[in-house]
Amino acid sequence: MTGLGELDPPGTPGSTGAWDTRSEEWLAGDGDADLADETESPRDPGVPAEADAAARTSPAADPEDGKDRRPAARRGAADPVKSLMHRHRELCERAVDPLEIAAGLEAHGVTDRTAARFRHRDVFSLAEEMYARVPRDAEPRPRPTPAAAPRARADWALLALLPGVLCAATVAGLHLTHGRTRFFVAAGGVLAVSIGVRAAFRRGPLAVPPGTHAWRSTAHTRAWTWWLLAYALLGDGLLGAVLAGGPDDLPNGTTDGPWPLTAAPVLALTLACAPAAWSAHLFAAYARRRLAASRGLEEFSAAVQPLLLGTFALFLCALAALAALSGTALDEPALYPETLALGALLLLARLLTVHHQPHTAFLALAAAAGAEALAPGLVLIGHLPGCSFLAVAVQTLVDHWGAGGVPTLACAAAALTLLWHATRALSRASAHAPTGEQT
Repeated sequence: MTGLGELDPPGTPGSTGAWDTRSEEWLAGDGDADLADETESPRDPGVPAEADAAARTSPAADPEDGKDRRPAARRGAADPVKSLMHRHRELCERAVDPLEIAAGLEAHGVTDRTAARFRHRDVFSLAEEMYARVPRDAEPRPRPTPAAAPRARADWALLALLPGVLCAATVAGLHLTHGRTRFFVAAGGVLAVSIGVRAAFRRGPLAVPPGTHAWRSTAHTRAWTWWLLAYALLGDGLLGAVLAGGPDDLPNGTTDGPWPLTAAPVLALTLACAPAAWSAHLFAAYARRRLAASRGLEEFSAAVQPLLLGTFALFLCALAALAALSGTALDEPALYPETLALGALLLLARLLTVHHQPHTAFLALAAAAGAEALAPGLVLIGHLPGCSFLAVAVQTLVDHWGAGGVPTLACAAAALTLLWHATRALSRASAHAPTGEQT
């Protein structure tokens, strides 16, 4: 900048006109040569000639030699997406569409606010650039079609009815048989219902994709699920008998024995496998369509959360109707609080497992089952000398709410915790990313 003041110093005009001819010549092009001469000729008088010559011949000063280096440095500083692609290289290489990259980025904590730091309005726009910049084969691949929303199929719709039908047949057999025959009917019915539930959950919207982490962890959640169902059938009678000083005998399959059964909640829950499957299907199908149409994570989350609450409420309404029907058919109390709390817990746990959140579902089921097992255990320990204080809490709860208050409180607390977690976890794009072919 030392020679800029010498380009056109003030002086006496060279003509009588209003426009200086020297300025006109400079604009016409002569000034370009003067500018080159003036900017190259001046040199700081304090710098030796040898240092000045070395500075002029260095690659950074040579416009021809240095032009390949300086743009590269600017490109690295102005291209933050490149470093992000390097961190998620495996995700970008195996992705079949930008949607898969967007879901993977969100699973790693990238939000729309984070995408703004990479000069994109949202994660979807960032994923599109990352997908477009991934090196491909020489042959251009056809642009993948968006993943279609899952459709209802007759196979899983019929299989969802199987547990309820088998349970109804088992309950009818228990009412029509006596003695040893009733025992064999009960054993065969339990086996048949377990097979029916397993078949219903191997297909359709409640099925866990095989080979995934959630699929490998279903054995643990299945054990706690069966415990909760067994307690719904036998737990209230066991707790009442323990509080009365028993039980004096094993259950005989009736509601008026020394260890009475409560079959209405179990029948309602097995019949509810069908509305549970349809609720999960509606939720998954609508969420997949919203995922394909949304242009931001906040927009998608705002659309999915009401959907989750709506399908959850729809399932509870269907379960309440089935509980009333089961109670009327079996001439037993419907036990709405206990049935609805357990049904809500089982549905939310299954939804979280299907959508890649098995650990949270496992913890909630285990906590509810542990609380149910703890109640009769505390009462039994309270029968020992000096330990009666341990049974005070259970006795107080049963006195106010009945024996069903224990499973109601345990399952309701776990279900509310899962519902709070599900409104956050199931409203993420990563929870609805396709993991394989819909069975």
